[in-house]
Amino acid sequence: MPDNKPFKKNLQIFCQRVDASLDRWLPQPRGPESHLQEAMRYSVIGGGGKRVRPVLVYAAGQALNLQLEQLDACACAVEIIHAYSLIHDDLPAMDDDDLRRGRPTCHKTFDEATAILAGDALQALAFEVLAKDEHMSCNSTTRLDMIRLLAEASGSTGMAGGQAIDLDSVGKQLALDQLENMHQLKTGALIRASVLLGAMCSPDASAEVLQKLDTYAHCVGLAFQIHDDILDVVADTATLGKPQGSDQAQNKPTYPALLGLDGARERALDLHHQSLAALDIFNESADTLRQLSAYIVERKH
Repeated sequence: MPDNKPFKKNLQIFCQRVDASLDRWLPQPRGPESHLQEAMRYSVIGGGGKRVRPVLVYAAGQALNLQLEQLDACACAVEIIHAYSLIHDDLPAMDDDDLRRGRPTCHKTFDEATAILAGDALQALAFEVLAKDEHMSCNSTTRLDMIRLLAEASGSTGMAGGQAIDLDSVGKQLALDQLENMHQLKTGALIRASVLLGAMCSPDASAEVLQKLDTYAHCVGLAFQIHDDILDVVADTATLGKPQGSDQAQNKPTYPALLGLDGARERALDLHHQSLAALDIFNESADTLRQLSAYIVERKH
């Protein structure tokens, strides 16, 4: 895992910044809807989280020399979408998990109906943030393109579609290309959107820059999921902050099940190297992106 001080300092700055921005955007509980708003804040702010997606937004913007305040809205939007997806993934009708980020899941802390509504409200809030934030320097056409990109990454041809395939694949044996397609949608689509949204905040982002960053995001998105599958096998519940072995218990198709642990590790490392090659047109301004790729395949939780 990257251990240099600038990288750790950047992670700390990015995480603190998105947490402060999320606190401003999330509604303060008040009035008859306060129970719902408490559930929203519990799921987004409470319990921490790696904040990988907003960190990728900031790192992509950093590679193009943007100011962090120009990136806050995109960082918040992708984390809010991610939080909504976790609430719904944990529901009894989906993965039926009781633990998330080391705490009871939203439907266990509140109730199932409130959890569903909290996810719904968070999804709407993400697009409100992109539409209303005053610090984004891009024009209205680019802002609409960002909203479209996040919508596609979240919908039936992105994250929700990947989850549908995942649920339908329980107990089935998938080929490698089928497994990777599922995770390109379920996990990779929002990671790809995170990187591209950060880049799109720059008016100087050329087609070549966006293509290179898209390739990078594709690789780190798949590597992230492969490493998640590995951790589900080798880590413990306390470290993961969610039940260890849940994929195996639910008989889900995973990379270790298909490739073996060593094969899964080799595939993640190959994707890491591909992600670094995609950044060959950037100077040291993209070092945080490079270090994030290493972090993704070496993290412990």
